Amino acid sequence: MFIGEYQHTLDEKSRLAIPAKFRVVFKKGAVISLPFGSEKCLFLFTKEEWAKLAQKIASAPSSQSNTRAFARRMFSGAMDVTFDKQGRMVLPDYLVKNAGLARDVVIAGLYNRLEIWDKNSWISFKENASRQSEEIAEKMGQLGI
Repeated sequence: MFIGEYQHTLDEKSRLAIPAKFRVVFKKGAVISLPFGSEKCLFLFTKEEWAKLAQKIASAPSSQSNTRAFARRMFSGAMDVTFDKQGRMVLPDYLVKNAGLARDVVIAGLYNRLEIWDKNSWISFKENASRQSEEIAEKMGQLGI
């Protein structure tokens, strides 16, 4: 399970180190992808979690245009990544641009994945979520959470 928030730096070669406590989980490699929605971040999955998600997407009815659009976004925007001895991966340029990543990034643990955010975008997201926290909590309560 991934939890927590970690400050890291994207170097000039678009390499990013994963927090040391998570590196063992990614020994078999990982898949990095665009987010589900319009957020300016990246998702990093273990191979196992990506396989679970991919199976769910593949089993959805391809006759629906929303399903096809979602599958196209997730699969065409994804990339296998490996880590060097320092626990760094190279982020593809198209993903760095799509997420608006600069030098300072935040890696956030979200249970079954890590999210990679530009530090300023993360701060803005958290401030916005904080302003809406009461409304969000109420909606989550309606879902039984």
